[in-house]
Amino acid sequence: MNDHASDPATETFVAHRNLLFTVAYEMLGSAADAEDVLQETWLRWAKVDPEEVRDQRAYLVRITTRQSLNRLRTMSRRKESYVGPWLPEPMLTTPDVAEDTLLAESVSMALMLVLETLSPTERAVFVLREVFDVDYDEIAAAVDKTPAAVRQIAHRARKHVDARRPRQTVSPSQTRAALESFRHVIETGNLQGLLDVLAPDVVLMSDGGGIKQAALRPITGADKVARFMIGGLGKNKSPITLSPTVVNGSPALLVHLDGEIDGVMAIRVEESRITGLYYVRNPEKLSRVESETPLTLR
Repeated sequence: MNDHASDPATETFVAHRNLLFTVAYEMLGSAADAEDVLQETWLRWAKVDPEEVRDQRAYLVRITTRQSLNRLRTMSRRKESYVGPWLPEPMLTTPDVAEDTLLAESVSMALMLVLETLSPTERAVFVLREVFDVDYDEIAAAVDKTPAAVRQIAHRARKHVDARRPRQTVSPSQTRAALESFRHVIETGNLQGLLDVLAPDVVLMSDGGGIKQAALRPITGADKVARFMIGGLGKNKSPITLSPTVVNGSPALLVHLDGEIDGVMAIRVEESRITGLYYVRNPEKLSRVESETPLTLR
């Protein structure tokens, strides 16, 4: 695309690229797959005369949605053979993403996992309608349904997500405070301090992808989670550092062992206590956190 920087088709695509990437990422939970979808979208867009397209943004979103739906079906087969819990690929995001409450929640680990429980079409409709406020006619064209059917799907998906999403919205400052407390007690090995930070029904999910050691099932309950965290980190003889960062629109921690990145720890906070811990250790999901600059998602 760089060879045709002045080409109207390229300029239009670049202008909407962040939006298209976010649509694909929210549908797929994988930045690598989202980039592949964008490449496929560009190849199709490059064959079109932009002057003949009345609403170029809607047209590009439609292509991206259809390619994402195709990719979702392929990914579902991959996930069936995935070792242990599957977590979304973490992305470094710019601070302004956290300021957009709706966008920050929509790319959070907690909500992305809820979206995993929707059917592909439900997920596409929910993302387009609830996050990007795309009208029903445009969504209908993207998912090959009638506008009336899309309204029903949107209602069903919204009800499903509302029943599973965090019960309250927490500010970035509240999340940072809980994360800092968590960081301190982990670094000091303070079991009781960790129990004080965790909610009684906290759930820990760790994703090693069969490459790195991780719990093969979610761990539930403050005592079990605390002992797993303290015990697991205590076994490491290499120096451990926890560095604050912003991942998926929320404060998070980069975990380094002996100077090398070991994983990303994201959290879900309710009433000032941690109710969800999401630890991504799979190296195949960490390359962007290591090498890329933070993303602006719109």
